[in-house]
Amino acid sequence: MQALKMFSNFLTELWSRRHMILELAKRDFKTKYLGSYLGILWAFVHPTIYIVILWFVFQVGFKSQPQADYPFVLWMMTGIIPWFFFSECLQSATMSIIDNSFLLKKVVFSIGMLPIVKILSALIIHSFFIAIIFIMSILYGYPPDLHYLQVFYYLFAAIVLLLGLSWLTSSLVVFLRDVGQLVAMVLQFAFWLTPIFWSAKILPAKYANLIKLNPVYYLVEGYRESFIYKVWFWEQHYMLTLYYWIVTGCIFILGAVVFRRLRPHFADVL
Repeated sequence: MQALKMFSNFLTELWSRRHMILELAKRDFKTKYLGSYLGILWAFVHPTIYIVILWFVFQVGFKSQPQADYPFVLWMMTGIIPWFFFSECLQSATMSIIDNSFLLKKVVFSIGMLPIVKILSALIIHSFFIAIIFIMSILYGYPPDLHYLQVFYYLFAAIVLLLGLSWLTSSLVVFLRDVGQLVAMVLQFAFWLTPIFWSAKILPAKYANLIKLNPVYYLVEGYRESFIYKVWFWEQHYMLTLYYWIVTGCIFILGAVVFRRLRPHFADVL
């Protein structure tokens, strides 16, 4: 009961500072590229170049065939763009407290806002690439329909998962710096274990079920089902949806409670 009360108070505190969080997210996005000639354009140039390189390697080099009769580049982008968002958010949010340790001395500042600020900052770039997928889908002959709106559900699902994970990792890394390296290593493994460049359908059933235990699988496939396959999340994957929200809910509550418990000790370590 005490943990739930702590969790509720923590969320109430953050909600009361929502306007400050939005302003800090805008400032964080701008300051990343302050002083460079292209400024914030670099935020869009880097991932765009990376996507083009991957497309060239897999489409031109390895001559990857269309997946389920859909153009490979479109199929690839609907998988890699949600992964970019997840990976960027988790890595930056994990180090958010250490990188802004000077704010611990400000009594009026709620340090729990920092992971949220990093996620919202990354959301600006992610929104741009969602728009690119919209445009590419239309250019490839897939006119928009109501399934496209489903991407906002999966985006919300990703943010809830990221909040729980980032509160957990950002608080633990203060006391154990190896957590930052561990997160980076886990993300490297998860990148190749998540069906971004390959389809889970090629695996035997017992291995495919193991892959589905990865919550990011739900998000990647969700983006594809929104833009390409045109499948509602409650039609075929209700058990997977239930599993995702049980895991995500547990991580969200755990992250908030752990963060709230460890927060009073941050200043003693940093």
